[in-house]
Amino acid sequence: MTRTPDATGLPLGVMQGRLSPKVEGRYQSHPQAHWRGEFALAASLGLCCIEFIVDTPSLGNNPMLRPGGADEVRAVVEESGVRVLSLCADCFMDLPLHDAAPARRDQAWELFGRLLESSARVGVADIVIPCVDASSLALDAGAPARLAEVLRQAAPLARAQGIRLALETDLGPSEFAALLAGLPAEITVNYDIGNSAALGFAPGEELAAYGDRLSSVHVKDRLLGGGSVALGTGAADFASFFAALAATKFRGPFIMQAYRDDEGLAVFKRQLEWFAPIMSGWLQEQGERA
Repeated sequence: MTRTPDATGLPLGVMQGRLSPKVEGRYQSHPQAHWRGEFALAASLGLCCIEFIVDTPSLGNNPMLRPGGADEVRAVVEESGVRVLSLCADCFMDLPLHDAAPARRDQAWELFGRLLESSARVGVADIVIPCVDASSLALDAGAPARLAEVLRQAAPLARAQGIRLALETDLGPSEFAALLAGLPAEITVNYDIGNSAALGFAPGEELAAYGDRLSSVHVKDRLLGGGSVALGTGAADFASFFAALAATKFRGPFIMQAYRDDEGLAVFKRQLEWFAPIMSGWLQEQGERA
């Protein structure tokens, strides 16, 4: 699944908030006070896109949910040239689409409808649905079936808006592939390099199982069974990842969701300098093989 970067250069973007100080100490969150300024920063760094975040703390004032907010985002996109190709719906970790309680599933469904509408207005291609941590699929035997039921209803709505629903899960390769096998093509995969490394999964096995459904990549490094660390210092095997990725049609964009400190920008720049040449070299190799 191929994306076309805009004039800013490489098909590389950043997770919202990584270019700003932490919000109330949270590691990842929608930067309410800084989100507009991040677009100019991203453009200055040569990034093609920002992955927007909709998390629980921002539900009351996130531009992707408030009236007229999508038009605000579009205006910033047009001014900066930095697009919003993906939206990370972290809110579905606290309120899963596959919640065991029907009333909570209904609440999540209503929120999904609002996000789908605003995403279409902004030009989002992928809504990333995290099914990890509080919304884990691996820790609840009934969760995959409940999620599949909801996604079969969601797929035609997403298709009508030209949007994919990219799942990030904690399922092993065979279990994740089995879930995807029964779902429409609009249901794709968000591959998080660091999270897979922390779980001890092998990139070759994962991408062999479902690489044809890959539509989004989060660039991160983590310790095995532990937290985020600077790119290249954890358990993530970037060489194996890119070797396995060569067998897919995915060419980006890659979203930098890498380790952050309290301030964000300086540590991001150091990791961008580490990763961009690796990605650029890989893309060049793929072009030469084509």
